Amino acid sequence: MSKKKVKFMCTAFRDGFQSVFGARVFTKDFLPAVEAARDAGIRWFEAGGGARFQSLYFYCNEDAFDMMDSFREAAGPDANLQTLARGVNVVGLDSQSSDIVKLHADLFKKHGMTTIRNFDALNDVNNLVYSGQCIVDAGLKHQVCVTLMELPPGCEGAHDAAFYSKTLQQILDADIPFDAVCFKDASGTAVPSKVYETIRAARKMLPADTFIHFHTHETAGVSVLANKAAIDAGADAIDLSMAPCSGGTCQPDILVMWHALRGTEYELDIDIEKVRQAEEVFKDCMSDYFLPPEATAVEPLIPWSPMPGGALTANTQMLRDNGIMEKYPEIIQAMSDVVRKGGYGTSVTPVSQFYFQQAFNNVMFGPWKKVAEPYGKMVLGYFGKTPVAPDPEIVELARTQLELEPTTRPVLELNDADPNKGIDAAKAVLESEGLPVTDENIFIAAACKEKGIKFLKGDAEIGVRKIDKSAASAADATGPATAGMPAEYTVSVNGEDIFMAFEGNMVTVDGKVYRVEIQPDSGGKPTATAATSSNGAVTEVTSQMPGAVFKQLVSVGESVREGEPILILEAMKMEMEVASPVNGTVEEVRISVGDQVATGQVLATIKS
Repeated sequence: MSKKKVKFMCTAFRDGFQSVFGARVFTKDFLPAVEAARDAGIRWFEAGGGARFQSLYFYCNEDAFDMMDSFREAAGPDANLQTLARGVNVVGLDSQSSDIVKLHADLFKKHGMTTIRNFDALNDVNNLVYSGQCIVDAGLKHQVCVTLMELPPGCEGAHDAAFYSKTLQQILDADIPFDAVCFKDASGTAVPSKVYETIRAARKMLPADTFIHFHTHETAGVSVLANKAAIDAGADAIDLSMAPCSGGTCQPDILVMWHALRGTEYELDIDIEKVRQAEEVFKDCMSDYFLPPEATAVEPLIPWSPMPGGALTANTQMLRDNGIMEKYPEIIQAMSDVVRKGGYGTSVTPVSQFYFQQAFNNVMFGPWKKVAEPYGKMVLGYFGKTPVAPDPEIVELARTQLELEPTTRPVLELNDADPNKGIDAAKAVLESEGLPVTDENIFIAAACKEKGIKFLKGDAEIGVRKIDKSAASAADATGPATAGMPAEYTVSVNGEDIFMAFEGNMVTVDGKVYRVEIQPDSGGKPTATAATSSNGAVTEVTSQMPGAVFKQLVSVGESVREGEPILILEAMKMEMEVASPVNGTVEEVRISVGDQVATGQVLATIKS
């Protein structure tokens, strides 16, 4: 008896990169692996969108549109190249106006894409209507999504098979044009029995020839079983990846799924030996990238958060960058409460990042002391309607802290009325910076904002994490190589062992992070930055948390008032204002834009 061929999309070069390397990968490094996968017979690739759009401008100093052109050339003219869009958020964390949503679809078609998978993290179908129409009007295939996850234990009211069927029916009732339906589980937490029940119900609701696709991650350890449940229920395709971007926080490996289907009525339509060879090419391409250990592991606690694979490593890497990786377990634990009180939006970008940012604030500042702006705007309705009503106390906290009233207005209506959004606003920014006004530049300015402008001006920074192989070779002579990782020591002081880790100019001493600077008069020896003693006339402005200096708002000699922002720090994809604690004059600014700062570090002094 002939076996049923299971179709799959290779996600290694988009979701794989996001889930392992925080989407920070240079194009030239991975194109040989795309060619090898093509030669192995793979014709369906995830090729961009999602975090792989902004990250190229933010961290790689590359143009995402150039990357897509190169991907098309490497994959061949007949490949189905698919990208990921977030409804009215398209490829950013912020939602956009109608003209930018349309421009997104037109540009992705222009730059060689075939299909766009389109989802809304709140399952608010209103956010899919116009975005879906734009995708179809641009001549692209539209894969409309229902987003899945398992609620933290003890929660109920959404994210069961009935809720997903209701969402699918709303998509059908809205007459959204589509070529396929995807059930997308970014956290890999939906239990396989629920996956089966959901897709089986969808198969009955949809016309018989509707193409159904299922997407999951291995983060919670059930992806292969969930994929099999989806296939048994009638799904036509699943998502699979390739090592080193497979398993753990990623999709299961093509080789693993091929093995799991042996002896069943299904099989993958591939030459498995050619795929093995392609994976070896891919491993070689990525051999000098730092591979976070959590990217390769199943995390049993994920169902209690739930943290999606595509966000987990991006966030842990940012915690490493800020020298506070030890906070990760607390943040993951805090996410459960944030999800419970936030209205049950699916833990997928951008909502997963909102959850993480709020959990981060709850750990760093105390529970609910500081509402993260994106999370607050979500519970207030500015990203659409959440599946259930958010906790009223949290809504009130967001209203008072953000000084923003709740809304039920459609997101596109809000954005179209915002003079700071849209094509005209982006054009004005480009013109003010003396930059060419092209469709691509307009979209970059709208989706990437100030960092997009920095890229266009040639001022972008590189933030790709690679292993220094020359340093590793030198380390081989004296002991294990730790290139790309902190130098770690245990120092005995008065008979007591103290753990210290040095990374750049940051030192961690028993879990506390300090900054060490080289002073011009120190004879070349590193010394701790001297703090200005406060005598009632001079006040130190210190950092409440680690981060990078994003913008300096005042200069030495300027007058400032109490509560006036003087600096903006960036941490965990959030911009946080640092305000003057007193009225006075800026006496000293001790940091520069781009500097990494530690908790408690003196940033400036104010003379009152």
